[in-house]
Amino acid sequence: MVSQKCYALQDVIDIDYQKEGLFLADSYKKPQKEQSAWHDIPELGVEKLGENCGPECEHDPIISLLEISHLTVAYGRNLILRDVNLNLPAGQLTGLIGPNGAGKSTLLKSILGMVAFSGEVKVGGSQVNRNRPALAYVPQKEEVRWDFPVSVADVVMMGRYRRIGWLRRPGKADHEAVEDALEKVRMADFKKRQISQLSGGQQQRVFVARALAQEGSVILLDEPLTGIDSTSQEVILNLLLDLRRRDKLILMATHDLHAAAELCDATALINRKLIAYGPSKEVFKPELLASTFGGKVITLAGAGSATTIILD
Repeated sequence: MVSQKCYALQDVIDIDYQKEGLFLADSYKKPQKEQSAWHDIPELGVEKLGENCGPECEHDPIISLLEISHLTVAYGRNLILRDVNLNLPAGQLTGLIGPNGAGKSTLLKSILGMVAFSGEVKVGGSQVNRNRPALAYVPQKEEVRWDFPVSVADVVMMGRYRRIGWLRRPGKADHEAVEDALEKVRMADFKKRQISQLSGGQQQRVFVARALAQEGSVILLDEPLTGIDSTSQEVILNLLLDLRRRDKLILMATHDLHAAAELCDATALINRKLIAYGPSKEVFKPELLASTFGGKVITLAGAGSATTIILD
């Protein structure tokens, strides 16, 4: 039977990804009736992207699994994201790079339906609100209530609730999916332990396992490598590469420029708007990074590698 501990706080926040009770109430903006998010907002002088964006935004036509069209988000008169357009294919690990406050988390939450936006999001050719089971999500660590009294196995089982429903009992396939997910993140031996008793890296691996149990074709991760140990980083990165080989689309917001440059097939640079999107080796250019982070960029050449330093 579904654990009462898992179910008790499902109505704390009225949205699927928040019903589990593990997420902090102030970590998202409840969607309102969809409206233009930036009518009557003063022109901010940002460059219109699209056909005039330049070679840094050009890429070959692709069959998109995730389509984001003219996505704009504003809280009142505070413009968070403006006119973001991205088409992302299956089988790709995509990095989402930008400074703090650039709108990375807001973009992920817009895709999930956790914030109101104008524009359009499609998954597999269908409107996202009709295809939410295709989405899996790993939130930022600070948006999770780690003191919530729930076991590791229960947290991962939460990834199955969208498929089985909140009032139905998990079946054999659900328990097998949970066991498999925990094995992949090397946490099977901890399945009966309380989530609060784990280290930060172990907790993050459990939430990655929860995303695996959702069996989505699109995996969204918000800073999954921040503040965790090297072993957990290695486990998560290897798993993401395996998911890519299995034709999943991974969109990962990260501050780790080195990991994005080395591991991501493509990178989107964002700072309230899309600065550039394309193959990582073409996007990680000093001038584009400077435009994104608003500072000077120094690239130090080394033996077989280079280090990029962004100066304020």
